[in-house]
Amino acid sequence: MQGKIIRGIGGFYYVHAEDGVVYECRAKGIFRKEKIKPLPGDNVEISPVQDEEKPAGNVDAILARKNVLIRPAVANVDQALVVFAAASPKPNLNLLDRFLISMEQQRIPVVICFNKTDLISTEEEELLRDTYVHSYPVQLISAANGEGIEDIQRLLDGKTTVVAGPSGVGKSSLTNVLQPHVQMEVGDISHKIERGRHTTRHTELICLREHTYFLDTPGFSSLYLNGIAQEDLWRYFPEFVPYEPYCRFQGCMHISEPDCAVKEALAEGKIPASRYENYVMLAEELKNARKR
Repeated sequence: MQGKIIRGIGGFYYVHAEDGVVYECRAKGIFRKEKIKPLPGDNVEISPVQDEEKPAGNVDAILARKNVLIRPAVANVDQALVVFAAASPKPNLNLLDRFLISMEQQRIPVVICFNKTDLISTEEEELLRDTYVHSYPVQLISAANGEGIEDIQRLLDGKTTVVAGPSGVGKSSLTNVLQPHVQMEVGDISHKIERGRHTTRHTELICLREHTYFLDTPGFSSLYLNGIAQEDLWRYFPEFVPYEPYCRFQGCMHISEPDCAVKEALAEGKIPASRYENYVMLAEELKNARKR
């Protein structure tokens, strides 16, 4: 029988099987011998065992993985839903750009979701959308009043989606709206520092409907760039890519070089200023890291 691991904890793996039942499974010792750890999102073969108290079984085989994320540890992800609050807390676009780069590194398609739009004006909505819409799909929603939820449902349909974003932006609230049968603990925002408490404590795939899985993850307040050379950073900014061939110098860094097509596009308003400013900041960070 085949199924998908939706959660792993304490050496047990909970498999949502093709018969619609969730089995509590142990993994065979051969996986430890081969240093393979089953992950949420893994498609597996299991053999049920007799257990009078609960559906149980053994994980016999892990099927070929499409991809593997390290943080969070999950396999076979189709897309990432990167969730930030439109307000309370104010969106940290530098941190958002770090998330986007991380997903670009792992070649995971991204949908950007700004939650809590009930707290901002139409003009502020348009500014957020215009900053990213030329590079990524952008959804503006309010989990509190249900605005935009149907659009998110359509984007999730038939896919395994990992949700990323800092604490306090409403990821767990969104999960509760999308799947009312699974109520996750929602933490209060600290009014003093406007930072959410870490309320998601383990990696778990939530089955919204057939072939549609949603993975809420612990929130992050910082994210460091790894495995990127300073001279390659521009490749992780999709809006830079169309202009790069027209730069005067091969290997242009798009910072101090003359006749830079990326900077010309910036001056013409074709590249959002905040995105370019974050690019320069991150390039400097990578430069300093290389000196250490």
